Amino acid sequence: MAAWVLWLVASGLFVAGEVASGDLVLLMLAGGALGGGAVALAGGAVALQIVAFIVVSAILLAVARPAARARLDSRVPGHVDGVQALVGRTATVTRAVGRSSGRIQVGADEWSARTQFGDEVFDVGTTVRILQVEGATAVVGEALELR
Repeated sequence: MAAWVLWLVASGLFVAGEVASGDLVLLMLAGGALGGGAVALAGGAVALQIVAFIVVSAILLAVARPAARARLDSRVPGHVDGVQALVGRTATVTRAVGRSSGRIQVGADEWSARTQFGDEVFDVGTTVRILQVEGATAVVGEALELR
């Protein structure tokens, strides 16, 4: 079997390991294995292939991994998406909202809504604040001014 094929297999195994770990170290080693494979494909000696693997891996670990890690970490901690992005936004009541039913409009979207407390009722045209989302229903409350 050709040496470049072995490097390619090693790279694939590193990538598979990376999928399980998610730490980006094995992915950098996979890049190093591709570097070793490239040298093997060019006809380089085994010692040169190993040197290429070590150098490429070291460069990726020192440069690419910290940049990728910072990019991933910056998006995760405070990132809110999906329906949870609605929490805290204000909406306009389009059908009176009470204990068990009602409708609100958030931007161009219309949602089912109910009040936070059973004795609250919000009439059509009232501005409310979305407090939480339960399934496809927004739980709303009074839209107090935030300062």
